[in-house]
Amino acid sequence: MKVLIVEDEPAIRETMAGYLQKEGYVCEQAGDYDTADEKVDLYEYDLVILDITLPGGSGLDVLRRLKKRNPETGVLIVSAKNSLDDKVAGLDLGADDYLTKPFFLPELNARVKALLRRRFFKGSPSIVFEEIEIDLGTNIMNVHGQPVELTKKEYDLLVYFITNQNRVLTKATIAEHLWGDYMDLADRFDLVYSHIKNLRKKIVQHGGNDYIKTVYGMGYKFTSP
Repeated sequence: MKVLIVEDEPAIRETMAGYLQKEGYVCEQAGDYDTADEKVDLYEYDLVILDITLPGGSGLDVLRRLKKRNPETGVLIVSAKNSLDDKVAGLDLGADDYLTKPFFLPELNARVKALLRRRFFKGSPSIVFEEIEIDLGTNIMNVHGQPVELTKKEYDLLVYFITNQNRVLTKATIAEHLWGDYMDLADRFDLVYSHIKNLRKKIVQHGGNDYIKTVYGMGYKFTSP
């Protein structure tokens, strides 16, 4: 899952990013309004952790722009303000949750997990697609009830495919989702192909169907046969 952290205090932003990266998330950062506005305009995220008070503008304006472009993106507002008006304004604009500073990192992580489950998986603790089941708590994939060992990137790729099933995803889109700001197009395209090849092989070897279809000249699509 890919997360954008919008927070003007570098220490807090880096701490959140470091913690969530250890939890398996790909994290990008923005420290001011202009950077955040540019990122939500150019890229797609599963979740945006958004501070309201930013240098150069309001986080609520970033939220408005985000929801116009990608209404499915989850939003967790994090702010030092504990005003009812701020909460109501953020939720009315489409935010999913509100966390007031200071907070403990495990609480942030729990809120993030709960938000993503609600928004993308209808609150379910697992994802089921045909004979494939993914336990969101343990990050384990089962095929026909048998566990299959995946690398971190293979797991992220599978979840990304299933949450975007029947949609053509380009190599650039996949690479940007898996590596975020650390994407190097020249190298990552080969890695995308390698991860897709390995994921496809592991599913098929355990008796699953090949759901990853190559759309020549465009990219890949995850779909039922």
